[in-house]
Amino acid sequence: VQLQASGGGLVQAGGSLRLSCAVSARSGSRYSVGWFRQAPGKEREFVAVISWSGALSYYVDSVKGRFTISRDNAENTVYLQMVSLKPEDTALYYCAADPYYTPSSTFFGYDYWGRGTLVTVSS
Repeated sequence: VQLQASGGGLVQAGGSLRLSCAVSARSGSRYSVGWFRQAPGKEREFVAVISWSGALSYYVDSVKGRFTISRDNAENTVYLQMVSLKPEDTALYYCAADPYYTPSSTFFGYDYWGRGTLVTVSS
């Protein structure tokens, strides 16, 4: 499985961005996709995860109500819509794939990781 995140950029506080994660996988394979982020000088943290069908999702408390994860399996793409952005959302955002869906902030099970896309929120 290969993943590539895109869509990052510079935005003012209160603004919006939509990140995309293009996934390339063997035909017939199923996987959940999670978004993670790493701010400068901080450890990587979980942001959100979505199940293969798209019916299930889970978010870290700090982004609930502001971020929405979705997917289009026909396009092999997972999205992270971010609104009401805050300076503390500034980070390098990564997407990762897991053959199972786990509604928690664990990193365990994410066997495949893409390169990140940088989101910078100015105050």
